[in-house]
Amino acid sequence: MSNAPVIAAVDGSEHSLRALQWARGAALRHGTGLLVAHVLPDHAQLYAGRRASLHDASEPEEYPDPVHDWVRSMTGGGAALPDGIRYESLEGSVPEALRVIGTGALMLVMGSRGRGGFASLLLGSSSRAVASTAACPVVVVPHAERHAAAAPEESAGRVVLGLHAAETPDDVLSFAFEEAAVRGTTVQVVSAYAVPPAPALVIDRPFEVIPPEGLADEGDGVPAEREMLRSQTQRLAPLRARYPDVPVEQAAVPGDPAGRLVDASRSAALVVVGRHHPRRTALSLQIGSVAHAVLHHAHGPVAIVPTLKDNA
Repeated sequence: MSNAPVIAAVDGSEHSLRALQWARGAALRHGTGLLVAHVLPDHAQLYAGRRASLHDASEPEEYPDPVHDWVRSMTGGGAALPDGIRYESLEGSVPEALRVIGTGALMLVMGSRGRGGFASLLLGSSSRAVASTAACPVVVVPHAERHAAAAPEESAGRVVLGLHAAETPDDVLSFAFEEAAVRGTTVQVVSAYAVPPAPALVIDRPFEVIPPEGLADEGDGVPAEREMLRSQTQRLAPLRARYPDVPVEQAAVPGDPAGRLVDASRSAALVVVGRHHPRRTALSLQIGSVAHAVLHHAHGPVAIVPTLKDNA
């Protein structure tokens, strides 16, 4: 159980309703509170500033916030709710306001597009900016059209972790295993290895899940694949010891890691990736290429996890 709350960023849109529902479930699973945050629109912020500057007692103390009423109606429908749930209106730009309130949160959950977003956009500017700068993990829940494209599979519900064995920070692995633990599900670890150019045509194949005991030297797997799986096994050993009840599947795949993670998102409860390469500076506003691609194309929720030094 964690004392840090789950934050749901809402704006009254259908996309943020999906995020609110996802955040409610996350707060229940983790046994923590839920904070529903809404950044007031510009006209409401201007009203508040005008009233404060004029000290006009005849004006209402607060500008009506229709999103507050919307949230109350959504959370009062009889569904199970976390023990502690509260609502907070924020001022400022959306990315900055959410970045500030997200400090110390267990995670911040938001929709992939906000109110007024163009239907053709897969990821809104606010979602991208918050995922790039927040001090806590950010879960982006895709809009209904993208989620509907997901193909249900027998293995649906697992947590998929994108892992570069030599570079992915420990915070990313810990987040993925903790999510799997509270869900009572499997972590599927996906790593990609480079395919050297060859004159022969290489036909792509679905990745195979191989248990650690299948990594004996006498096997006939691709050398790069087997080396990647061994590196995975070494990196995952502390997490297996910390979470002995969490089943782990390992997969090493050739080629593009982002594409493989997008494919895996079709049947995953959550895809977890690190925010950017650890050699980037902590103040960098750039999100890594893999995280960027997965955010834009995944068919299910994606968690973008920063490193501790990002929070310094």
